[in-house]
Amino acid sequence: MFKSLLENISLLENIFEISIAVLLLCSFFSVRLLKKIRRERKLSSFENAMYFIIRIAIFLWLVSFLLIEFGAYLI
Repeated sequence: MFKSLLENISLLENIFEISIAVLLLCSFFSVRLLKKIRRERKLSSFENAMYFIIRIAIFLWLVSFLLIEFGAYLI
């Protein structure tokens, strides 16, 4: 029973990592689409807020990922 629980945790971790990758991919495409729309016309306030929030979220994820993965090398 304990072995199957550990296998399920590993599966859940893999699903979690895949979901992060999918969310990041969708975020990049959303930013690209909003950038394209921005060149064609002025963005609405909601679109503008979404554009900046997504860019900030991607940046914060990148910084936190680098600190988690390579933070031990900084100390």
